[in-house]
Amino acid sequence: MLNDPSGFDKIYIAAGHTDLRRGIDGLVGMIQQGFKLDPFQNVLFLFCGKLTDRIKAIIWEGDGFVLLYKRLESGRYQWPRNEPSELSITPAQFRWLMEGLAIDQPKAVKKIYPKQAL
Repeated sequence: MLNDPSGFDKIYIAAGHTDLRRGIDGLVGMIQQGFKLDPFQNVLFLFCGKLTDRIKAIIWEGDGFVLLYKRLESGRYQWPRNEPSELSITPAQFRWLMEGLAIDQPKAVKKIYPKQAL
C-alpha cells in the first residue's frame, strides 16, 4: 500500500520527529491544528519517530481514516530532521524516501518548465 503513491493528490511528511505512540486522533489533530491542513482529502500524511526505522501514515478513505505502521527490518529512512513542519513532497521524493534515500537528490534531473528554459 505504501509502495505506490500515484493514487494520492498530495503527499506530506512531518519533518522532525513525531511521537509514534499517537494514534489516529492524535495524528489527525496534529495535521489540523499544528499544520493547518485538511486531513479529509485524498492526501497521504507520513510521520517518523525518533527511531528512523519506522513510520506511520494516515489516509482518509471517505468513510474513515486508515492508519498504517511500517517498521523496516534493516536500514533506516533518511527523514528530514529540521524544525517540525509539514513538507509537501513529489512522488519521486516519496520513492527515494521509501528506498532509504534523502528527499533532496542533488544529482536528480529537475523538470524544466517553458518559462524557466529561456
